[in-house]
Amino acid sequence: MAAGEIARATGSLPNTLSANLNLLAGAGLVSSRREGRSIIYAAAYDRMRELLAFLMEDCCGGNAEICAPLAAIAERAAACCG
Repeated sequence: MAAGEIARATGSLPNTLSANLNLLAGAGLVSSRREGRSIIYAAAYDRMRELLAFLMEDCCGGNAEICAPLAAIAERAAACCG
């Protein structure tokens, strides 16, 4: 999705969105490519799954109360992007 479309869809200011997308790209959670004057971003779902797995296994320490929201997000991601 083009950066401008992401900004409109999320109600973000373009400069704030750009900074956030750069951070996500640096973490390997999104990739980008230039198409003409636009920068097109794509989610790196494999890396996101790895991050969710780490958070659920290592950070939550198996505490179901803490991990439940992450588990729900992982299930939704698997259903739509699996």
